[in-house]
Amino acid sequence: MHLGDGIHPKDIGSIAVRWIRLIYVVLILVVIGVMFLHNAIIWRNKAVARRAMQNPMMFRMTANQRWQHLILLTSFIVLVITGFALKFPNSWIAALLGNGNGEKLRSIIHRIAGVALIGAGIYHIFYLAMAKEGRRLILDIAPRPRDAFDAWATMRYYLGLGGEKPKFGRFNYGEKAEYWALVWGTGLMAVTGVMMWAKVWVGDLLARWWVDVATAIHFYEAILATLAIVVWHFYQVFFDPDVYPMNWAWWDGKMPVEHYRHEHELDTEALAEAEANADKPEAGPPKE
Repeated sequence: MHLGDGIHPKDIGSIAVRWIRLIYVVLILVVIGVMFLHNAIIWRNKAVARRAMQNPMMFRMTANQRWQHLILLTSFIVLVITGFALKFPNSWIAALLGNGNGEKLRSIIHRIAGVALIGAGIYHIFYLAMAKEGRRLILDIAPRPRDAFDAWATMRYYLGLGGEKPKFGRFNYGEKAEYWALVWGTGLMAVTGVMMWAKVWVGDLLARWWVDVATAIHFYEAILATLAIVVWHFYQVFFDPDVYPMNWAWWDGKMPVEHYRHEHELDTEALAEAEANADKPEAGPPKE
């Protein structure tokens, strides 16, 4: 038996579900989009007002370093999205990048982002070797035995087990660990990524299992790096109560002198320079 309009009764449920899905997709996009826009406008104004109250300021990152960070940030995000979309082609992440020829497009974008990340890494090596600020950076961020004692003392202090809060120089043990983990992870992802990209050549040169090993390392290192960024780096930039709503150094290179003194008390050279510039109208960024 069919209905008058020619629609079979069994099709009514599927048609209804299809319309409900369409309505809710539009509803979700509109409602959540308006919520996000509303909160983003309020957050921006409050953040700018709070930022204006944080004076005097000092430069934490040069323009060169911020550009390196921006390229790293952008390429990493693109790699994460496209990488997991390639690994899970039936996921909602993959659907966002299109169906049909979407896999080919995702692969191209992923490789472009990978080349950008490798290029940024190579540039950073030359920056460390050639630029005065780069050479100073590598000296200041080099790990030292004291870092392990500082980590232990910090945990004792915040757990209320006694002792004083350690004093740090330009970089604390957490920032050093994050930097060197980034160096290691970038190198590992670059090598395994190139091996997967040139798997035919690698398969001819080495045993086939080398490509399998590279694929496994690439996937699990991507998970580790993504979770480390969310859990560790995002805390330092967004969720630490001392910098909330955000540490703006990655954006304009600046941070409050008082906060820097609290976190990096032993960096007397930078603090002395900041105090000398405190009475000036506007101190420019440090030259490379």
